[in-house]
Order: sequence, then structure tokens, then C-alpha cells
Amino acid sequence: MSLRVVPLNLDQANLLISLWHRHHTPVVNHRFSLGAIDDSGVAHGAVIVAQPVSQHSGPAHEVAEVTRLVTDGTRNACSILYAAAARSARHMGYTRIQTFSLVAAPGTSLKASGWVSEGPAGGNPWGHRPGRQSQSLGVKERWVLHLNPPPPPLVLPVDPDAPVQETLQW
Repeated sequence: MSLRVVPLNLDQANLLISLWHRHHTPVVNHRFSLGAIDDSGVAHGAVIVAQPVSQHSGPAHEVAEVTRLVTDGTRNACSILYAAAARSARHMGYTRIQTFSLVAAPGTSLKASGWVSEGPAGGNPWGHRPGRQSQSLGVKERWVLHLNPPPPPLVLPVDPDAPVQETLQW
């Protein structure tokens, strides 16, 4: 079976997450989502890319994070979606894309897509604040793929009519 990657809106991606994901629920927001469909238009997977969950991931405007990925088990769908998410993030100018997996997961699709393990990370529930449900499932493994060099400082005109420019820090 041949798969192709298509853009999804968040509702479409969340529907597939709610149908197929074993331990995660749909998400509230995203930067972009992609789907894997066959020649008949049948969906076989989805990936949701968002702002990093952890504040320790680096500048949020430089890092993209795969927060959900789900498939119906179709061969190579995970690898296709990880690779497509990385290509999209690279073209959007992100310096790095990352995701976290359960330590028990082998990471086969991530390895096949060129991602590299940075080892164990986290393990503390991020939902420890009052009124927030914990999403931690224990220690995870962080996987990353470096995409682009860091951007230069952003330069904007101080006054549209003046040629003097001011450098702003991200």
C-alpha cells in the first residue's frame, strides 16, 4: 500500500488520536498536524506537532515537538509521519524537533527517520499544579533531530520612515 502525507486540522488529528492512541488523549493546540492516507483517502495515521511542553527544551520559537503520533498499524506509517513532521519543521525554520517515548518503546520508526536518542528524560508529572491532571507515565526517552542552525537576531526598523534599524532579541 502506498501512503501520502496530507495536512490535517487539529480536530481531524485529534479524532484519530481518540480512536487509536493507547494512553494519550487529544490535545488543545498545535503548530501543525499531518496525516498519512492511502490512495483511496483512508487515514492510517496522524502526527501533531506543537510548542515544547517543557520550559527546559530551549527557546520555544526554535523548537518543535511531536506531542502525539498515532497509526492504525499500517507498515511504515510512523516513519513516514516522523520524517514528514521533521521536513515541515525544517522548512518552517525550526532549529530542532523533538519527541518523547516510553523507555520500553524501541524507537524503531524514530531511528529509521534519522532521529537520535538523548537518553532518559523527565519522569515527574507535569500536571502537579492544582486542578491539572497528570500526564506522566514515568521516565521517558527524548529523541531529537537537529534541523537548522540558530537564527540570527531579528532586525526590525525602529520607524518605518527611518533607515536606522534596531536589533531585537528573540
